[in-house]
Amino acid sequence: MKRESNPGKGGRRPKPENALVDNDGLYNPDCEGNGIFKARQCNNTETCWCVNSAGVRRTDKGDKNWKCTELVRTFWVIVQLTRNNTDSIPEADLKKAIADTITNRYKLPAKFITNIEFEGPLIYIDLKQNTTEKTPNDVDIADVGYYMEKDVKGDPIIPLDNPFQILVNGKNVPVKEPLIYYIDEKPHEISMKRLTAGVIAVIVVVVVAIVAGIVVLVLTRRKKGRYEKAEVHALVNLTVGFFKCILDLWDNCL
Repeated sequence: MKRESNPGKGGRRPKPENALVDNDGLYNPDCEGNGIFKARQCNNTETCWCVNSAGVRRTDKGDKNWKCTELVRTFWVIVQLTRNNTDSIPEADLKKAIADTITNRYKLPAKFITNIEFEGPLIYIDLKQNTTEKTPNDVDIADVGYYMEKDVKGDPIIPLDNPFQILVNGKNVPVKEPLIYYIDEKPHEISMKRLTAGVIAVIVVVVVAIVAGIVVLVLTRRKKGRYEKAEVHALVNLTVGFFKCILDLWDNCL
């Protein structure tokens, strides 16, 4: 989680600031008559939220009165894959094989595959499709990202006799660990303002434990006549750093 929240330092390609990952899992969506997601989803509960055209939550969650004025379109999908033992394959051949797989299996026009690049074992596939570029007959890039993720995980949705394969010179290139990033035409509206009671309780318990540890340390040092300000100062700094880490991780999860 820390590497993903600071991708530049971890050797991974930096992600767009407003990239969303589907961390909410499956839910029973409400759809329009033409099959697209309704902007507001509640999943038959009192809790509601807004989604993008890929069905991924893009706002905080609220009560049944939560308002969603429009369905914001996902115009950029980043597919991240991990490859195995492919160093001997020329990158040009592997790029072509990946592009051919996407166009043939998912029927996505090649013009929407804007970039394929490699960083060590990681493969990044950029799919971009603005509202003005997509015709009614074009496959949506959000669908391609979703189908590809299911294919790589071994749970395909597309009813094809041939399994998902990336073929280079007739040999399948194995990939795993798919991670899909969704970037919308408008910045998402997820914040930390609506922490759940459970998360707040955990933070309170951690705060109390750390404060109690500092108090015990101070009293112990004073009784032994070896009270050292440096040690307490170091512990305080550690506490501050710990909470900064919590905030970073929570913001990344959202």
